[in-house]
Amino acid sequence: MNGQPYENDKLTAIIRLESLLPNLSRFVFSAQSGQASAVGWNGRGEGRIEVTRENHSVRFFESGTFTLDGQTRSVPMRNVYRWDIHPDRIALSHERRGVEDAVSLFDLVVENDDTLVSAEVHQCAADAYSARLTLTEDGIDLAWRIVGPRKDERILYHYRSR
Repeated sequence: MNGQPYENDKLTAIIRLESLLPNLSRFVFSAQSGQASAVGWNGRGEGRIEVTRENHSVRFFESGTFTLDGQTRSVPMRNVYRWDIHPDRIALSHERRGVEDAVSLFDLVVENDDTLVSAEVHQCAADAYSARLTLTEDGIDLAWRIVGPRKDERILYHYRSR
Protein backbone atom coordinates (compact mmCIF):
# COMPACT_ATOMS: atom_id res chain seq x y z
CA MET A 1 0.00 0.00 0.00
CA ASN A 2 2.97 2.18 -0.90
CA GLY A 3 3.19 4.15 2.34
CA GLN A 4 0.01 6.13 1.76
CA PRO A 5 -2.83 6.03 4.26
CA TYR A 6 -5.87 3.96 3.37
CA GLU A 7 -8.77 5.93 1.95
CA ASN A 8 -10.76 6.68 5.14
CA ASP A 9 -9.09 3.60 6.68
CA LYS A 10 -11.75 1.48 4.92
CA LEU A 11 -9.37 -1.42 4.36
CA THR A 12 -8.90 -1.87 8.10
CA ALA A 13 -12.01 -4.09 7.97
CA ILE A 14 -10.14 -6.55 5.73
CA ILE A 15 -7.11 -6.46 8.01
CA ARG A 16 -9.32 -7.08 11.06
CA LEU A 17 -11.14 -9.92 9.31
CA GLU A 18 -7.86 -11.54 8.27
CA SER A 19 -6.70 -11.54 11.89
CA LEU A 20 -10.05 -12.86 13.21
CA LEU A 21 -10.61 -15.76 10.79
CA PRO A 22 -7.86 -18.14 12.05
CA ASN A 23 -9.07 -17.74 15.66
CA LEU A 24 -12.69 -18.76 15.10
CA SER A 25 -13.64 -22.18 16.42
CA ARG A 26 -17.43 -22.44 16.74
CA PHE A 27 -20.62 -21.31 15.10
CA VAL A 28 -24.34 -21.09 15.63
CA PHE A 29 -26.84 -20.13 12.98
CA SER A 30 -30.52 -19.62 12.49
CA ALA A 31 -32.39 -20.20 9.24
CA GLN A 32 -35.67 -18.45 8.52
CA SER A 33 -37.87 -18.81 5.49
CA GLY A 34 -39.85 -15.81 4.29
CA GLN A 35 -43.41 -15.75 2.99
CA ALA A 36 -42.36 -16.50 -0.59
CA SER A 37 -40.45 -19.64 0.39
CA ALA A 38 -41.57 -23.07 -0.72
CA VAL A 39 -38.69 -24.62 1.22
CA GLY A 40 -39.67 -23.81 4.80
CA TRP A 41 -36.54 -24.96 6.55
CA ASN A 42 -36.67 -22.82 9.67
CA GLY A 43 -34.32 -24.00 12.36
CA ARG A 44 -31.08 -23.67 14.22
CA GLY A 45 -27.63 -25.13 13.73
CA GLU A 46 -24.44 -25.22 15.73
CA GLY A 47 -21.03 -26.75 15.55
CA ARG A 48 -17.26 -26.51 15.54
CA ILE A 49 -14.82 -25.16 13.00
CA GLU A 50 -11.44 -26.63 12.17
CA VAL A 51 -9.44 -23.79 10.65
CA THR A 52 -6.44 -24.16 8.36
CA ARG A 53 -4.40 -21.35 6.87
CA GLU A 54 -2.16 -21.41 3.83
CA ASN A 55 -0.62 -18.12 2.69
CA HIS A 56 -3.56 -15.77 2.17
CA SER A 57 -6.29 -18.42 2.29
CA VAL A 58 -8.20 -19.60 5.33
CA ARG A 59 -10.40 -22.72 5.22
CA PHE A 60 -13.28 -23.42 7.56
CA PHE A 61 -14.12 -27.11 7.97
CA GLU A 62 -17.49 -26.88 9.67
CA SER A 63 -19.20 -29.81 11.34
CA GLY A 64 -22.27 -29.71 13.51
CA THR A 65 -25.97 -30.33 13.65
CA PHE A 66 -29.13 -28.69 12.35
CA THR A 67 -32.54 -28.95 14.00
CA LEU A 68 -35.71 -27.94 12.22
CA ASP A 69 -38.15 -25.92 14.30
CA GLY A 70 -40.64 -28.23 16.00
CA GLN A 71 -38.34 -31.26 15.73
CA THR A 72 -36.44 -32.97 18.52
CA ARG A 73 -33.91 -34.82 16.37
CA SER A 74 -30.97 -33.04 14.80
CA VAL A 75 -29.33 -33.94 11.51
CA PRO A 76 -25.56 -33.80 10.96
CA MET A 77 -24.19 -31.08 8.70
CA ARG A 78 -20.83 -30.31 7.12
CA ASN A 79 -19.47 -27.45 5.06
CA VAL A 80 -16.10 -26.23 3.84
CA TYR A 81 -15.59 -22.55 3.06
CA ARG A 82 -12.43 -20.93 1.71
CA TRP A 83 -11.72 -17.27 2.45
CA ASP A 84 -9.13 -15.86 0.00
CA ILE A 85 -7.74 -12.60 1.34
CA HIS A 86 -6.88 -9.87 -1.16
CA PRO A 87 -5.86 -6.27 -0.41
CA ASP A 88 -9.24 -4.91 -1.50
CA ARG A 89 -11.66 -7.82 -0.95
CA ILE A 90 -12.25 -11.26 0.50
CA ALA A 91 -13.24 -13.95 -2.02
CA LEU A 92 -15.52 -16.58 -0.47
CA SER A 93 -15.78 -20.07 -2.00
CA HIS A 94 -17.69 -23.19 -1.04
CA GLU A 95 -15.63 -26.40 -1.12
CA ARG A 96 -18.15 -28.88 0.24
CA ARG A 97 -17.51 -31.16 -2.75
CA GLY A 98 -13.74 -30.65 -2.69
CA VAL A 99 -11.12 -28.14 -3.79
CA GLU A 100 -11.42 -29.21 -7.44
CA ASP A 101 -15.17 -28.56 -7.43
CA ALA A 102 -15.09 -25.34 -5.41
CA VAL A 103 -17.91 -22.92 -6.11
CA SER A 104 -16.89 -19.27 -6.12
CA LEU A 105 -19.67 -17.53 -4.21
CA PHE A 106 -18.78 -13.84 -4.24
CA ASP A 107 -16.30 -11.19 -3.27
CA LEU A 108 -16.92 -9.38 -0.01
CA VAL A 109 -15.96 -5.70 -0.24
CA VAL A 110 -15.73 -3.09 2.49
CA GLU A 111 -18.84 -1.07 3.23
CA ASN A 112 -17.45 0.54 6.39
CA ASP A 113 -14.98 -0.19 9.22
CA ASP A 114 -17.12 -3.04 10.58
CA THR A 115 -18.98 -4.35 7.54
CA LEU A 116 -18.23 -6.14 4.28
CA VAL A 117 -20.92 -6.90 1.70
CA SER A 118 -21.09 -9.08 -1.39
CA ALA A 119 -19.97 -7.05 -4.40
CA GLU A 120 -22.48 -8.87 -6.61
CA VAL A 121 -25.04 -11.60 -6.08
CA HIS A 122 -24.04 -15.19 -6.75
CA GLN A 123 -26.45 -16.75 -9.20
CA CYS A 124 -27.03 -20.48 -8.75
CA ALA A 125 -29.60 -21.55 -11.34
CA ALA A 126 -32.60 -19.30 -10.57
CA ASP A 127 -31.47 -18.49 -7.01
CA ALA A 128 -29.56 -15.34 -6.05
CA TYR A 129 -27.23 -15.45 -3.01
CA SER A 130 -25.88 -12.37 -1.25
CA ALA A 131 -24.27 -11.72 2.12
CA ARG A 132 -23.36 -9.09 4.71
CA LEU A 133 -20.47 -9.72 7.12
CA THR A 134 -20.22 -7.75 10.35
CA LEU A 135 -17.09 -7.77 12.49
CA THR A 136 -17.66 -8.13 16.23
CA GLU A 137 -15.29 -8.01 19.16
CA ASP A 138 -14.92 -11.80 19.35
CA GLY A 139 -15.86 -12.97 15.85
CA ILE A 140 -18.01 -12.31 12.83
CA ASP A 141 -21.68 -12.40 11.93
CA LEU A 142 -22.47 -13.49 8.38
CA ALA A 143 -26.01 -12.85 7.16
CA TRP A 144 -26.99 -14.74 4.00
CA ARG A 145 -29.96 -13.88 1.79
CA ILE A 146 -31.23 -16.36 -0.80
CA VAL A 147 -33.99 -15.36 -3.21
CA GLY A 148 -35.44 -17.37 -6.06
CA PRO A 149 -38.68 -18.75 -7.49
CA ARG A 150 -39.04 -21.16 -4.56
CA LYS A 151 -36.67 -19.52 -2.07
CA ASP A 152 -36.95 -16.60 0.32
CA GLU A 153 -34.37 -17.50 2.95
CA ARG A 154 -32.31 -15.70 5.57
CA ILE A 155 -29.48 -17.44 7.38
CA LEU A 156 -27.57 -15.71 10.13
CA TYR A 157 -24.26 -17.27 11.18
CA HIS A 158 -22.45 -16.22 14.35
CA TYR A 159 -18.81 -17.33 14.19
CA ARG A 160 -16.94 -16.98 17.47
CA SER A 161 -13.48 -17.58 18.88
CA ARG A 162 -12.42 -20.14 21.43
